[in-house]
Amino acid sequence: MTPGLEREIVDQQAYERNRGRLQDLGLTLPRIADLADPPQRLADKTQAIVDADPNAPDPHNLFRVHWHNGPDRTEMVAVPGHLVLPEEMTGVPAKIVVALGNRFPMINAHKVLAAYGCLIPRLMSGAFDITKHRAVWPSTGNYCRGGVAVAKLLGCRSVAVLPEGMSQERFNWLEEWVVDPSDIHRTPGTESNVKEIYDACHMLAKDPQNLILNQFAEYGNYIIHRAVTGPALERIYASLNKSGRLKARAFVCASGSAGTLAAGDHLKQALGTQTCVVEALECPTLLYNGYGEHNIQGIGDKHVPLIHNVMGSDFVIGVSDASSDALNLVFNTTAGRSYLSDHKQVGQDILAGLDDLGLSSIANVLGAIKYAKYMSLGADDVVLTVATDGAAMYRSEMAGAQQEHYGGKFSQVEAAEAFGRHVLGSAIDHVSELGSFDRERIFNLGYYTWVEQQGTTLDDFDRRRDQAFWDGLMDLVPIWDGMIDRFN
Repeated sequence: MTPGLEREIVDQQAYERNRGRLQDLGLTLPRIADLADPPQRLADKTQAIVDADPNAPDPHNLFRVHWHNGPDRTEMVAVPGHLVLPEEMTGVPAKIVVALGNRFPMINAHKVLAAYGCLIPRLMSGAFDITKHRAVWPSTGNYCRGGVAVAKLLGCRSVAVLPEGMSQERFNWLEEWVVDPSDIHRTPGTESNVKEIYDACHMLAKDPQNLILNQFAEYGNYIIHRAVTGPALERIYASLNKSGRLKARAFVCASGSAGTLAAGDHLKQALGTQTCVVEALECPTLLYNGYGEHNIQGIGDKHVPLIHNVMGSDFVIGVSDASSDALNLVFNTTAGRSYLSDHKQVGQDILAGLDDLGLSSIANVLGAIKYAKYMSLGADDVVLTVATDGAAMYRSEMAGAQQEHYGGKFSQVEAAEAFGRHVLGSAIDHVSELGSFDRERIFNLGYYTWVEQQGTTLDDFDRRRDQAFWDGLMDLVPIWDGMIDRFN
């Protein structure tokens, strides 16, 4: 049985200890189907937990691990929060629609959903023992925070593994939530140094008390995003397309662990969209088998994640971290917003919404713009993407970016230059429309990480070529939900 795809109890004693712990805590678990359609399935629950602090380690927050939280993150909304960026902001007539991940509880990022999805099969089967194991969460920032948050609700200790060069805001949060400061493992390098994260996990795995929940290889990450994030995006599109004139063209998302990309597989089946993978131009692994470092935090590179459905991807789009750094300044400084308001006639509602866009979110928007230009999309075309987190996670990055790119000065003149270069001047360079040869090339590149380095069997690696494998994973959703029912 593939770890993380358990269908039944594998350790009865551990299972009973897990049930006992959650009973002692008075904690029940939401089904995946609940998180996929909370307006229908969690309305009564939401009313009961409205007073729970969304920022606290409150067990009620497990029932907020979905896209339907309102702006205050306590109440539920019928349509997930999103921005529809106008042509004044994007330079293209197509509608760029961004789902907002900073409305998720505890960490203000959607990776808490991935962490829950990865833990479910281990917890429900007894493969993870709350009373004995420490959950190890390898990450480039937000996933380890989501894991630490979920583990804390369950009353177990966990370990966060992330590069030392990530934003200070991430470390500030972790220091408040972990049991002991030694539970934060800082690995060498920055965003694209994922191999160093894996090396740290190999060392931690020598202790049998540590259970590694590697988001890049845990199929629960793929499954829960396809089951939950995909329908949320479909619901947003439906709310915009009441006239029936619009056409959903693509889902655009940075690679990262490739979990969120699974939403594209849902949208492809439901709406006929294409799936576009964004990566940093400074580390163009998928585009050019390249390497390097970058600052689009949250999208670690230099390898192809095991849970990336490469054969179902249609485009790879390169975006420079110089663009996301510069636009972070445009979107989140007084000078930048004044320029957008005074010279681009961007309304106050959109300006306020820019605070919902973190660095990788900005990269997703730029990828969507490049796709819209490449495809010559019109006003009735819709490109869907996600804001994985908000600008609050990157305040500490702004001074460095301002010094590096603008000599420490950022007035409306610099804002105009940045907007003109990185939005209006965005071109269709470094856009690869994938044919069968290109998909094979990218798929084969993953061999060196997963078979040679990480010990995945060749059969388990190769079965991922077939779309039936990915579709078949979704058969686990009702099985896991049934296990949750019995567990509860």
